[in-house]
Amino acid sequence: MQTVLFEERRNTLAFWFGCVLVTTGVVLHLPMFLMARDSGYILAGMRMDAGMLTGMAAIVVGVGFAGYGLLPRSAGHAPLAPLLDVIVPLENAPLTPAHWRVAALLTLALVIDIMKPASLGFVTPGMRMEYRVSADTVAWLPFAALAGTVVGSCVWGVLADIYGRRASIVLSSVMFVGTSICGAMPSLWWNVGMCFMMGAAAGGMLPVAYALLAEIMPTRHRGWSLVLVGGIGALGGFFAASSLSALLQPVFGWRIMWFLNLPTGLILVALSPLLPESARFLQQTGRTGLARAVLARFGVTLTAAANAVAPPQPESHAPVPPVSHGFLGITTALTLAAMAWGLVNFGLLLWLPTALVAEGRSVGASSALIAKSTLIAAPTIVICAWLFSAWSTKWSLVAMTAVMVLGMLGLAVQELGAGGLSRPVIPLTLLILGSSGVISMLLPYAAENYPLRIRGRATGWVAACSKLGGLAAQTLSVVAGVPPFAAAILSIAVPAAGSTILIALFGRESRGRSLGELDARDAVRRAESPI
Repeated sequence: MQTVLFEERRNTLAFWFGCVLVTTGVVLHLPMFLMARDSGYILAGMRMDAGMLTGMAAIVVGVGFAGYGLLPRSAGHAPLAPLLDVIVPLENAPLTPAHWRVAALLTLALVIDIMKPASLGFVTPGMRMEYRVSADTVAWLPFAALAGTVVGSCVWGVLADIYGRRASIVLSSVMFVGTSICGAMPSLWWNVGMCFMMGAAAGGMLPVAYALLAEIMPTRHRGWSLVLVGGIGALGGFFAASSLSALLQPVFGWRIMWFLNLPTGLILVALSPLLPESARFLQQTGRTGLARAVLARFGVTLTAAANAVAPPQPESHAPVPPVSHGFLGITTALTLAAMAWGLVNFGLLLWLPTALVAEGRSVGASSALIAKSTLIAAPTIVICAWLFSAWSTKWSLVAMTAVMVLGMLGLAVQELGAGGLSRPVIPLTLLILGSSGVISMLLPYAAENYPLRIRGRATGWVAACSKLGGLAAQTLSVVAGVPPFAAAILSIAVPAAGSTILIALFGRESRGRSLGELDARDAVRRAESPI
């Protein structure tokens, strides 16, 4: 017992020491930033001083210490024994204030997480002016950020399955603090490198937050809470980025948007003691005592497993594919859906204004048209949350991917017609509505369809694929290889339609299903086919 307490104290001290080092490293960059206030905070061409170089070293070392404190050696994967049997019926318990606090904290984390990459669109004009580079050159910035999100989603997903969901989320917060030094970088390419790091932290937090929330929320509240938290996080992140840009950039220039990573990251670090670890993960890794303590935070008093009551089943369910089918079908379906969404969001919707302008519309008219379609599709999140929890998780996702495909086909038909994009409001609205619905459901659905042992990496893979589609689109932009708009639409519609069919064939209905039941099925499958 004394050895365990010593290790916990050592890890805690290492984590907070690392946070202090990272914060100190960022603060050492502020003098150079403040020195440039008379020139409008223009730092391009300035030499890095000793303080900045020392600060960068302190950030690297600090992240290492924080990671050591957060990622202690796993106790090993223990059998899913009596405690899991007791947790299962508790998944149908009512929401408690503790559930609401965790949901609110993860919503705030997602707002801050999504605000980071969303700021890219607001800083690139200022960066182009200060560094005097072309649009093709500055396109490396979003390219690096998207590449970082792909890597981060995969790496953090693995870390979450090995070391825990909470540890991965908090480590992302610490890295947010460190990447705020982008605001003092005198060279564009330093910013590109830091954007990769920021993308890795942002991409890592998103899927892990869904995995943690799925394992904490009671079954009957899991679907709508996952979709709603994700939707509010996405809207809040874009709103925060645009609002803070309008408020601060006129005074401090574009660099202030990066320095915002310092206070926002520290807020998440300061609130991290309120974020619990998943009781299921703790029990799987042999830390049964900690699992019981976490459940006690939600007002749960555990009884003997022998007294556990089987969880109530929903009134009706679509047939579940046999366990022997494994996860290949559903993984292929979600991979295609994620990549198609990334190509739509980071490709079609970014290329659309250019296509509209090429047909004779003004930039203002094109922007107004897209804004009108977006406004019509705005209530999608609430509708998706209701459909996901009240109707069907599987068929709601199928419906949204189908709507996205219909929107693409409608735009393609108009583009190939004699009049071009003459009346694009309806197909554009369908496209935006469908893509908004897909991304609001995709990660929650993934988190509900994989067992505990691989939930983090599977959800991370789906999240990575959504950015991988965007990375492919940005690659075409960087190399000036964007195809004609109609050809681009049809090439993206093919995998999107394929994902719709595959989800219908291999998707599992997760509404009302216990995560414990999924883990039990996985255990049986592994016992029958150990290879």
